[in-house]
Amino acid sequence: MQTRDDNSGAARRFQGSDSYVATADLKLAVNAALTLQRPLLIKGEPGTGKTMLAEEVAAALNMPLMQWHIKSTTKAQQGLYEYDAVSRLRDSQLGDERVRQIDNYIVKGVLWQAFTAPEPVVLLIDEIDKADIEFPNDLLRELDRMEFYVYETRQMVVATHRPLVIITSNNEKELPDAFLRRCFFHYIQFPDRDTMQQIVNVHYPNLKQELLAQALNTFYAVRDVAGLKKKPSTSEFLDWLKLLLAEDIPAQALAGAKTGVPPLHGALLKNEQDVHLFERLAFMSRTNR
Repeated sequence: MQTRDDNSGAARRFQGSDSYVATADLKLAVNAALTLQRPLLIKGEPGTGKTMLAEEVAAALNMPLMQWHIKSTTKAQQGLYEYDAVSRLRDSQLGDERVRQIDNYIVKGVLWQAFTAPEPVVLLIDEIDKADIEFPNDLLRELDRMEFYVYETRQMVVATHRPLVIITSNNEKELPDAFLRRCFFHYIQFPDRDTMQQIVNVHYPNLKQELLAQALNTFYAVRDVAGLKKKPSTSEFLDWLKLLLAEDIPAQALAGAKTGVPPLHGALLKNEQDVHLFERLAFMSRTNR
C-alpha cells in the first residue's frame, strides 16, 4: 500500500542553512534520501552535529520535526503505540464508561503521529544503536511500507504523507544488514580545520582571529595525541571557546600550552586517563629542555 503523496520528496531540496555548516556531500546525502524516499542513516563521532542536522533540515524545508530519542530500554513497539491495559482495568473496577472504547487506552507513539500528521514531517530516530540489537529489525516493515497494524482495534495505520526519516548512530554496535539495505547511508567525517573555522564563525562571528588560530592549533594538537582515550568533539570545542571568551584567556596562553594541559581543559578532556596523559607529556617536555 502506497502513501498518498509518495513523490512529495522530489520537490524538496536541502541547501543548508545559515546556522549549520553542511558540507556538499552531506547536502547530497539529505537530498538523495528525499529523492529515494528512504531513511537517511547518519553516523559519525559523538558531537559532530548528527542530531542538529535533523533540526536544521526540518527548519530549512519548513517541515515539522518529530523526535524519538532512543534509550537502552526503548522497544520498537513504543514508537508505534502502547496499549494501557492497567488503566483500563482500573477504570473498569471504578465503573468508568470509557472502558467500552478500547481506543481510549491506545497511546500513540511518535511513528503513528508522524504517519498521520496533516503535512509531511521530519522524523528523527536518534541514537538507534543504543537500543537492543533487534530494535532496527522490528521496524523494518513499518519504515519500508509506511504502515502498521493495531491489533487491539483491528486498524491499519497508513502514512498520509511519507516523512523524511533521519536516523543517527554513534556506531556503538553494528546494525543489521536488512535494515542497512533500506537506508541511504552517510558518515559525517570529523571537520577539517577550514570547515571547523566555518562552524566557529557561525557561532562566534566576532571571535578574534588570533585567538581562533591558536585555539584551532591547540584543539587539533590535542586530538592528534597518541593514546588519547576520548578525542574532543566539535561541540566540546565550541564549549571550550565559550569558556575562553568568558574567562578572557589570551591567545598567548594557548600558544604556551602546546606541550601541556590546555587552559580550561575540562571542556576538552573528559576522563582522568587523558588528563594524566597530558600531565606526563608536560613533565617530559620540561625535563627534556
